[in-house]
Amino acid sequence: MIIAHYDIKELEHKIEMLPWQRMGLMYTASGYGRKIPTTHMIRLPGTKRWRRVYCCIYSNIGTCYVTQGKDWICID
Repeated sequence: MIIAHYDIKELEHKIEMLPWQRMGLMYTASGYGRKIPTTHMIRLPGTKRWRRVYCCIYSNIGTCYVTQGKDWICID
C-alpha cells in the first residue's frame, strides 16, 4: 500500500552506489523487477536514518519508493 508521496527535491538526499553498480552491472539480467536498488538514498522528514530508494519496473516506466514496513512511500 502506498502511504505517502514526496518529491526528492524536498528531501535530504545523496548518491551512494552499491559495489555492483560501481562495476557497471545491473541488478537483474533483464533490468526489470519489483525491488531494484537505485543509487539514491534519502532521509524522510523527522528521521535520522538514510533509506535506499528502490524502483519497481516492468515496462517503460517505473515507480521509485522507499519502504516503511510492508508499505511504500513513493519518491518522484
